[in-house]
Amino acid sequence: MSFAGLLDRGCKFAEQIPFSLTAVVTRFAVASVFWRSGQTKVSGFHLREETFVLFREEYKVPLLSPETAAYVATAAEHLFPLLLFVGLASRLSALGLLGMTAVIEIFVYPGAWSEHALWAALLLSIIARGPGAISLDHLIWTQRQPRIAFAR
Repeated sequence: MSFAGLLDRGCKFAEQIPFSLTAVVTRFAVASVFWRSGQTKVSGFHLREETFVLFREEYKVPLLSPETAAYVATAAEHLFPLLLFVGLASRLSALGLLGMTAVIEIFVYPGAWSEHALWAALLLSIIARGPGAISLDHLIWTQRQPRIAFAR
């Protein structure tokens, strides 16, 4: 078999991978990054004192007090990934995390653009294409489609 034939077979094989599989992997991958970050900020159901120190000393986010930013960021790092895991309000959750990524890139760690670009690519994929068939969004929206009754 020629090299071109191998490439053609490889492309045909890759095109058989269902979007629902890639979508669920994408959702889980990006959600896990933010979930783990959120987990470092809490102890039980309380924000750790170190979290407030980080937001006062290192994560100097404009327009919000360090205390408010700590609560908002920690809540977002728990809520949005959870919603992405189950595939509920997926596009909205991805948009929220994309906004967080932009804030982190611009104001907190501007030198980490390559990592943030990876997060942004995953989040943009969810925003653009949706969460896939293995999601509560898909279940809800397919149930809401009007059924056409055919006259006999």
